[in-house]
Amino acid sequence: MSITEPKLHSGLAKLRLYGELVMFSHSLFALPFGLMGMLLAANGLPPLRTFVWILVSLVGARNAANAINRLIDLRYDAANPRTAHRHLPQGQVTAVEVLSLSITGFALLLLGAWQLNPLCLMLAPVAVLILVGYSYTKRFTWASHLVLGFACGIAPTASWLAVTGSFAVPPILLSGAVMCWVAGFDIIYATQDVEFDRQAGLHAIPARFGVQNALRIARGLHLAVILLLLALPRFLAPPYATLGLFYYLGLLVVAGLLFWEHLLVKPDDLNRVTMAAYYVNQIIGVVLLLFTALDVFIKI
Repeated sequence: MSITEPKLHSGLAKLRLYGELVMFSHSLFALPFGLMGMLLAANGLPPLRTFVWILVSLVGARNAANAINRLIDLRYDAANPRTAHRHLPQGQVTAVEVLSLSITGFALLLLGAWQLNPLCLMLAPVAVLILVGYSYTKRFTWASHLVLGFACGIAPTASWLAVTGSFAVPPILLSGAVMCWVAGFDIIYATQDVEFDRQAGLHAIPARFGVQNALRIARGLHLAVILLLLALPRFLAPPYATLGLFYYLGLLVVAGLLFWEHLLVKPDDLNRVTMAAYYVNQIIGVVLLLFTALDVFIKI
């Protein structure tokens, strides 16, 4: 065995830890919607250079936000039995490492914005402020779920701006759908922490209004997702992409997945919250991106 192999294995193990820390696999939440905004704006694939820098910016922003959230919430994560096993409370990674991950991610976001266009560069610091600021909102408002949704919802509009350099109605509708979608499943996920949030003085919709009402609010938000996504094609016209049969088929699948998500969780049975809030929603973005791509590239 080469003497470099243990170092290599150690390095790979550390990378795996970092990936788990920022929940890298959960990039399947907002990233597909960011790419969807890009496809619609470009009516297909943009130039390779634009595509690469959009991807760099989206991945950098998402992982930076998750890393800084872990650092800001360390005290609460360590005290909450559900999250006390996470890497930072357990000392598997250090605060310096987590901060470095976040700074690196935000640096990638700023670099990507600089490479794309002046408007993206001008708005990038605002995006950083929103992504960092979200982590503090649970300390003073139960609307923190909506702030998280807004932070994730930036992605489609940001990608549209990267391609076109200007605002328009379609990406705003798509961003609104993402905002309502993320806020809805974050409310479902927060039903696990009602007692802890109340004891710790943290604000969340389930802790403020109770689990049953929180699930009703989540259902309302997810209904808004479908309505916004139904409205989206009406505002698309050349030179941007138009949407038709494939997109509506994808939307039908998404509606079915959201319906199933709400069947999985009941006020008196929260055993499948993780499946509903995470696993089902990881599929939703990928499904809609796939069917949108079919509509963009295969006109029928």
